Parts: sequence; C-alpha cells; structure tokens
Amino acid sequence: MALVFVALGANLAEPVQQLNCASVALRALAAPESYRISHYVQSKPMAGMDQPDYINAVASFQTELSPLDLLDQLQAIEIAQGRERHEHWGARTLDLDLLLYDELQLQHPRLTLPHYDMQQRAFVLLPLYELEPELILPDGTQLAALITDAMRQSLQPLQTPV
Repeated sequence: MALVFVALGANLAEPVQQLNCASVALRALAAPESYRISHYVQSKPMAGMDQPDYINAVASFQTELSPLDLLDQLQAIEIAQGRERHEHWGARTLDLDLLLYDELQLQHPRLTLPHYDMQQRAFVLLPLYELEPELILPDGTQLAALITDAMRQSLQPLQTPV
C-alpha cells in the first residue's frame, strides 16, 4: 500500500459540489478507513488570470494502484465531472493533481513526483499541512518550513467537506 496525497481544485460549475463529488470518487479508490480530506479553502487564480476564485482541498489515502494507474483514475474522475483542457491554468470544473506517492521521486513524461511547483502553492501546502503537519517531503524538506504568514493570509477557509 502506498500513502498518496491528491490536490483537488475547481472554479466552475458549483466548485464546492465538484469537490464533494470528487471526494466520493476518491474515497472509492482508497483502502478501507484510510481516506481523509482537508477543509476546503478559497484561493485566487494563479498568474493573475481573469476567472472565478478556486475552491481547493487535499485528500490523502492508501492505495494499491501504481502511480500511473492512479493518474489514469484521477483523469477519469476529472473527465466524468466535465473537465475540458483548453488553456494552461485555465478555469476548470475539476483539477486533481497527484502530489505525493509515498517517498517516490519520479520523472515520467506523464507524471512528475513530487508534483512540480507544489512548494510555492499555498492552496496545496496549507491543506496538506492540515492533514500531515509533521510531513517531510521526499527531498528532506519539512513541510512546516515552507509555509509563510503570507500564505496563511492568502486563503479563506470554507466549510467542512462531506
């Protein structure tokens, strides 16, 4: 069994409902009793894009799926919930990113682990910290050391997930 962390994000078509539905689908991929999800947070779009704010969370669970098989499942969930890929960092019904897969470091044409650029994203780091405050990333960096006051102030907490 591998312990995985998946980032969830949406800013179209009822984003909270999109995350709720994605959470149900992710739970179906998880080993029994292993699924956890952070509180939802609201964040501004990256790169100053003119689009609605995002709703984000991070889920963790154990799985027997390989990294690429898990990626295929995540992309199938996105498509089932209406995901269309038109522009980089564009608005979306659902985005599911595999952040961490145990301690694995991987460079594959379809998947980079840990997820590239996750260390600069408050909407990833803070929900991840909520789930695993003592987490040490595969490169030896302590998660807590990456979180700044500015990151904490950039997010707005929302409801408790279903």
